[in-house]
Amino acid sequence: MINIGDKVADFCLPNQDEEEICWRDIKGRWVVLYFYPKDNTPGCTTEACEFTEALPNFESLNAIVLGVSPDSPLKHRNFIAKKELKITLLADEEKELCKAFGVWQQKKNFGKEYMGVVRSTFLIDPDGTVAQKWEKVRVKGHVEAVQQKLQELI
Repeated sequence: MINIGDKVADFCLPNQDEEEICWRDIKGRWVVLYFYPKDNTPGCTTEACEFTEALPNFESLNAIVLGVSPDSPLKHRNFIAKKELKITLLADEEKELCKAFGVWQQKKNFGKEYMGVVRSTFLIDPDGTVAQKWEKVRVKGHVEAVQQKLQELI
């Protein structure tokens, strides 16, 4: 489980275009790293669309937004095309980054238990330290809360 004050370990994951995105290449700016369960589901779609809409604001604060889910690069590409998203989505098909950040957890839905991604967001400073985290995120108002926290910290 990653907590506020922890350093982010190096990782590399493919994005929607199957280009490898590595932590060492993006370190040095603020990073909004958000984990979500699945492409093209209602909450995940709303969250991705809201991050896309707010992307110019994040970029003006020298921040990049990266979404992470266990979906494949192809599913990410289709999701981006269907919803006209402008954010980068990383494919964590082996769930290694999800596990490293502690968001791959047992969940319950309609009496069934299963493993899945708990919607979570990490705000990481240019030195690679977790500055803020949100767990069990409720989508409504979340993007605004992340922007507000980033503005307070810079």
